[in-house]
Amino acid sequence: MSHGYVAVQWNPQKRRYDTVIAVSVAVYVAAFVAIGLVANPFATAETLLIRAFGSGAILLLHVALAIGPLCRLDARFLPLLYNRRHLGVATFLLGAAHGGFAVFQFHALGDVNPFVSLLASNTRFSSLSQFPFQQLGLAALVILFLMAATSHDFWLTTLTGPVWKRLHMLAYAAYGLLIAHVAFGTLQTDRSPLLAGALALGASVLLGLHLAAARREAAGDREAPRSDDGFVDVCHVDEIPDSRARVVTVGGERVAVYRFDGCISAISSVCQHQNGPLGEGKVLDGCITCPWHGFQYEPETGASPAPFTEKVPVFATEIREGRVYVDPRPFEPGTRVEPSRIAAVDVKGVA
Repeated sequence: MSHGYVAVQWNPQKRRYDTVIAVSVAVYVAAFVAIGLVANPFATAETLLIRAFGSGAILLLHVALAIGPLCRLDARFLPLLYNRRHLGVATFLLGAAHGGFAVFQFHALGDVNPFVSLLASNTRFSSLSQFPFQQLGLAALVILFLMAATSHDFWLTTLTGPVWKRLHMLAYAAYGLLIAHVAFGTLQTDRSPLLAGALALGASVLLGLHLAAARREAAGDREAPRSDDGFVDVCHVDEIPDSRARVVTVGGERVAVYRFDGCISAISSVCQHQNGPLGEGKVLDGCITCPWHGFQYEPETGASPAPFTEKVPVFATEIREGRVYVDPRPFEPGTRVEPSRIAAVDVKGVA
């Protein structure tokens, strides 16, 4: 990144992305209502809209939660990850519309405050058949609101990357609450095998993707063996592609060992923006570039070029008889560590 680079801002790609989301949602809602009227001419518009917005929110949440593991399995899905937060905001808006219509239809026509009615009208928590499912939906909506409200990079910087990441991991709690909301609500009155099957299929696909991604990640998390002096033997120099990295786990941390301009440098593989995999990026204009959102770091210091202030830990490296070694003891983020220069003798096939 340089003074001319603006990270994660509006651009034509994001506008096209949002246009596709908006058009897709509008088409989905319109088609849902039209098909609903044909299938059940006596259904009210409010009921059809409640179901359209609710099912749309769950569908988008499935898509948003699938993007992460898909990117771990195939880099071609990375453009979707770049704008995943937009999907999260759209999910919240659909959920809010669903909740708003539901509160109006079921709680706004009496003498009690609609929100008091929602919380107090059913408290049979000990009954499976009469479980208060609406409170589950409200809890999920609160989580989605917190995520949507903090989706901007301002909150990422203010809360710090780790805190922001933990907050947004609550998406899985919202997902569980929504599945329970549907299971105790719609499926209690509408025992459609199609709806139950769709929910089961969605959950199975998400679980399968996450297990597959976790299995692939676990292979790279095996602790690398250390030599007698404590350094970690990473690989031969030739095994690291030019301007790319080899990721090795040392001391429980993933380290990206980069080869660039005839040199070797090692930095933490965890981007400070959204914990993105720096080891899967590449060196562009002299900076290691995160494949998720383009945040960049100088390989010698682990610091982002001015005016940006992000920093990651750096590690000392050595080249011994053509093999790359990394000291597992990190330096403070921003510390300059001289790269190891690759000699002609270190390259296979060169005498």
